[in-house]
Amino acid sequence: MGYRVAVAGATGAVGSEILNILAEVNFPANEVIALASERSVGKEVSYGEERTLKVQNLDTFDFEGVDIALFSPGAAVSAVHAPRAGAAGCVVIDNTSQFRMDPDVPLIVPEVNPHAIDGFRARNIIANPNCSTIQMVMALKPLHELARIKRVVVSTYQSVSGAGQEGMDELFDQTKSIYMNDKKAPQVFQKQIAFNLIPQIDKFLEDGSTKEEWKMVVETQKILDPEIEVSATCVRVPVFVGHSESVNVEFHEPVDIEEARDALRNFDGIVLLDDPAKGEYVTPVECVGEFATFVSRMRVDPTVPYGLNMWVVSDNLRKGAALNTVQIAQKLIEDGHI
Repeated sequence: MGYRVAVAGATGAVGSEILNILAEVNFPANEVIALASERSVGKEVSYGEERTLKVQNLDTFDFEGVDIALFSPGAAVSAVHAPRAGAAGCVVIDNTSQFRMDPDVPLIVPEVNPHAIDGFRARNIIANPNCSTIQMVMALKPLHELARIKRVVVSTYQSVSGAGQEGMDELFDQTKSIYMNDKKAPQVFQKQIAFNLIPQIDKFLEDGSTKEEWKMVVETQKILDPEIEVSATCVRVPVFVGHSESVNVEFHEPVDIEEARDALRNFDGIVLLDDPAKGEYVTPVECVGEFATFVSRMRVDPTVPYGLNMWVVSDNLRKGAALNTVQIAQKLIEDGHI
């Protein structure tokens, strides 16, 4: 059976990647519709290597008869159009932050909490988690099954593609301008990103944390376990694609590091590449274009009774966004929801 699939935000970095992945995995679609704002109507976007789609207007599009809509147009736009699509009988998988903490909307990473997908019927909307949360809970899930996790301390090193195409353009333009001795002021980021690090992603909250850090806390608890304590520091780095995380995990009970390695090695979607003596650890450059979440540099933390450290890397445009969105759609079909 073929499905009628719409992609909202098709001209953006994540929307483009969703179209690429739909083609790569041979998603069972009879029709794929590219949607974006009025200014993009008529533009052509790639769907796989040989096909193109003409962009239609999201504002006026009728979702009647569309089976699945994969949304990545920005939170404010999703707030308007995702409920409209859901009311028309279409199942929306939304990649923005708009619905993630809505109690009537499941927040899904298919390998981690597939059982929660059943809750989509309340609003016909499923939320895709934040990119940094997705790769972390992927690595935490098999460990949490092995020995209950008490606390997580994470520092992220997040690429500029997390801010969309504009973020990638700013890194490129700033880097070029510095070499040309024609320094450009930041427009997308709060400070210069080229040759720099910025310990701020999203706005600051009253307690001094950023909204990105708050997302990692509450989303991890919603997806994995509300009793896990999470402390996050999120940093933007001058990398085009690929998020990295230094993750410290404290457990309630003893955990053997070799058993932890085996649990990760055998978990779907995780690749354990961890032999530092041979130079075997993953960097963001090496994860680009890959579906997996990579774990390296596993070691015991001797400062707490039961603790481990690890390095987690993933392509944020793929598993952190577009791939996870498509995997949710595949799970809906596999479970007979559509």
